[in-house]
Amino acid sequence: MAADEPLVLGIETSCDETGVGIVHGTTLLADAVASSVDTHARFGGVVPEIASRAHLEAMVPTIERALKTAGISPKDLDGIAVTAGPGLAGALLVGVSAAKAYAYALGKPLYGVNHLASHICVDQLEHGRLPEPTMALLVSGGHSSLLLSSDITSDVRPMGATIDDAAGEAFDKIARVLDLGFPGGPVIDRLAKEGDPAAIAFPRGLSGAKDPAYDFSFSGLKTAVARWIEAKRAAGEEVPVRDVAASFQEAVVDVLTRKAVRACKDEGVDHLMIGGGVAANSRLRALAQERCERAGIRLRVPRPGLCTDNGAMVAALGAEMVARNRTPSDLELSADSSLPVTDPHVPGAHGHDHDHDHVHEVSKENLYS
Repeated sequence: MAADEPLVLGIETSCDETGVGIVHGTTLLADAVASSVDTHARFGGVVPEIASRAHLEAMVPTIERALKTAGISPKDLDGIAVTAGPGLAGALLVGVSAAKAYAYALGKPLYGVNHLASHICVDQLEHGRLPEPTMALLVSGGHSSLLLSSDITSDVRPMGATIDDAAGEAFDKIARVLDLGFPGGPVIDRLAKEGDPAAIAFPRGLSGAKDPAYDFSFSGLKTAVARWIEAKRAAGEEVPVRDVAASFQEAVVDVLTRKAVRACKDEGVDHLMIGGGVAANSRLRALAQERCERAGIRLRVPRPGLCTDNGAMVAALGAEMVARNRTPSDLELSADSSLPVTDPHVPGAHGHDHDHDHVHEVSKENLYS
């Protein structure tokens, strides 16, 4: 670990996890998470107001836990990174406000970064530097996207995206129809291992010759599964939950992996990175590995704990911003719930690289000095 590599703290609050990570270059020193998922479970989904309040309560203790785990003092940091978007507006605001307060109090540069670009960059903490270009398949409760990145700090190009439900949303909705609780991904993955993926022929959305090559659609699949279950129940028959889980899951991961491998081949990219919460799915990992090996593509998937929302991914992208001398964000940085993936970070309007001191003149004598 080189002494001159940037030491960055990252804050992630785009949904229901309060994540704080500390990264030294591409080495992970701390990854503290406080989740409010149990609070949302009784509502069957994330309630934005509850998420925001949970972030507010968890923020300072989670930051202090991360600093303690990393064994560093806040004044050792080279920068503070925070998810500026996309995500739930209220939840993002809590993280952005905290990051601005810490950056101001410590006299450190602030980097507002993109949630999706962070999901790609986190892989550096496990498998070393990202090859350039990298094709990334990001699948989560809010996103299903195919992205091509030639520079994770400045150039992320959308290749395809979901036109309706994201893959994670479909998992949650089918779990609800089967009365399996929330979130749906882990329980469907577990039950599918005991089911037959070929038991029921569920549709593969946007897989026709004339359909968009890289876009996804899971709404029709979700409806087909729900109707199949309703028909069984109406006929007084028992629903084979494990077979439904396995057949539904297979339909989702079949389309995701087929389109991702096709995009790699079409663009001549020999690396595929898979990230986002659904990347923790064991069948998605296995099928992607199988298809990538057949196509001569190297697959990179972070361990499950780094696939779900976390502060480590934000710190990883922040460290890359510092290492590449990207312009820090202004203290006027605001949360943007629909920040486009083409903006990996939000540079300051009048900031210059290495010129942070004027912003923080007032704050040199503070509680952390």
